[in-house]
Amino acid sequence: MLILFLVGTYQMKTRKELHPSIFQAIQSGYRLIDTATVYRNEEIIGKILKEVFEDTALGVKREDLFITSKLAPQDQGYDKCYQAVLTSLKKLELDYLDLYLIHWPGSSKTDLSDPINQKNRSDSYRALEKLYQEGKVKHIGISNYTPEHMKQLLSTCTIIPHVHQFELHPCLYQTDIIDLCTQNKIIVQAYSSLGEGKLINGEVRVAALEEISKRMNVSTALILLRWAIQHEWIIIPKSKNPERVKENAEVWSIKLSDEDMKALDDVHKSQPHRFCWDPFTVA
Repeated sequence: MLILFLVGTYQMKTRKELHPSIFQAIQSGYRLIDTATVYRNEEIIGKILKEVFEDTALGVKREDLFITSKLAPQDQGYDKCYQAVLTSLKKLELDYLDLYLIHWPGSSKTDLSDPINQKNRSDSYRALEKLYQEGKVKHIGISNYTPEHMKQLLSTCTIIPHVHQFELHPCLYQTDIIDLCTQNKIIVQAYSSLGEGKLINGEVRVAALEEISKRMNVSTALILLRWAIQHEWIIIPKSKNPERVKENAEVWSIKLSDEDMKALDDVHKSQPHRFCWDPFTVA
C-alpha cells in the first residue's frame, strides 16, 4: 500500500466543489481519495466515482483507486461502528473500502476524561477487525491517537493498525508517534501538511521554509509536501481549485537536500504549533 499522494475532501460538500477536484486529481495521477462520515460528502463522492468508472477516456477501474473513509465520534462502539462502515459503503456505492480509520479517540457527548472513551474505541476497533476479516475493508487503522492511545490499542488488538493518520508538518513534528508507528510497521499518513493553509498564506511564517522556497523558486506548499514525501509519509493535500490540485502533483519534480530536510525537521523546536484538534485531552 505504498501510495504517497492522495486527494483530500475535507470541507468540500457540494458537487460543484468535489467534481472538478476529483476529476483533475485523477487526471493528474492521484489514485487515493480520502473522505469521512463527518465530512458529509460520501454520497456525492459515490456518484462522482461512478462517473469516473464509466468515463472511458480516464480508463480508471475500481481496483485502480484507494478509497478511505473514517468513523464519526458519534458512531463509537462495536455495533455502531460496524453499521457505520456498511452505511459508508452504501453511500459511496462500493463493495469494499480500501482503508477505514477510527477518526478520533473520543466519543460524542462524552466527557473527554471519561474512561468510557477507551472502551468505546477498543470496541470500535474490534468491529473493524471483523469487517477486515469479512473483506468489507482491505486495511484498518486509526487517526489522531496519542502514543498512550496507541499503546492501549496495541496491547489488545489482534490486527496491528495498517495506518495512523495524524497532524504532521514542520511545526508539529510528532517524533514519538512516528517512532511508535515505525516500531510496529504502521504507515504514517500526514494531514494538515500545509497547516490548514496558514503555513503558506503568511499567517504563520517560518523562516527556513521561506528561504528554501525562494532559493528553489517553488511554492512553499510544494516544499511542505516534498518534506513529507521524503520522510515517506502519505500526504493528503486538498484544494477546491483544480489548478492547485494539478500544481500539487508537481511535487515529484523537486527534491530537498539533507540540509533543507534537517532545517525543516528542527522548526518545531522553536515554533511549535498545532492547527487542528488536540487528542491529548482524551482519556
